[in-house]
Amino acid sequence: MTIHKEGSVSIGLAALFVLITNGLIRYVWGGPEWFATTWLVASIIFFFIILQFFRKPTRLIPVNSKHVIAPCDGKVVVIEEVIETEYFKGPRRQVSIFMSPINVHINWNPIAGVVKYFKYHPGKYLVAWHPKSSTENERTTTVLQAPNGVEVLFRQIAGALAKRIVWYVKEGQQVAQGSEMGFIKFGSRVDVYLPLDAKILVNLEDKTTGGITVLAELK
Repeated sequence: MTIHKEGSVSIGLAALFVLITNGLIRYVWGGPEWFATTWLVASIIFFFIILQFFRKPTRLIPVNSKHVIAPCDGKVVVIEEVIETEYFKGPRRQVSIFMSPINVHINWNPIAGVVKYFKYHPGKYLVAWHPKSSTENERTTTVLQAPNGVEVLFRQIAGALAKRIVWYVKEGQQVAQGSEMGFIKFGSRVDVYLPLDAKILVNLEDKTTGGITVLAELK
């Protein structure tokens, strides 16, 4: 287990906050000892919460060209047929995964292939489980085309707490299944849009492990 590169600034600021506030309380303000001790404990807990958020686990990715693997840790909150209006402009099977603040927030590429389409959308910060978060929140849309021509679309979606989406892909890039696609800071969601004939292998409320859990099997 290591710390992800996206956490360097946030962790540094959190450490600075802990040091400065504790120094001010203990040596400048000179308040009661019980308050200084309570703040010390609370600020250290806060620091470790930030630290664990940016953890980077070591995972062995089971590569399979027929499988669509979970792009993130979290819980399956949506499985339904929808009309995808940005790229496919037609019916697709949507699987959505909600990422709580305690989940690892790295995003993995669900299949191997070429990035056929990518777009960043600025937007709102509705709670990640809100039905309109997929179309109104800050988000990215990525479409991967497998070697056999099958296309899978997935979206990084910012939540009420998430204020920054990071991505490492661009159109025309060849990506490996399970390689890092990006990172979303704090609570968020990822939507995956699959062909209608894909066999869904997860159920609502299932917990997913990014890069490992198999969401669906492609024809």
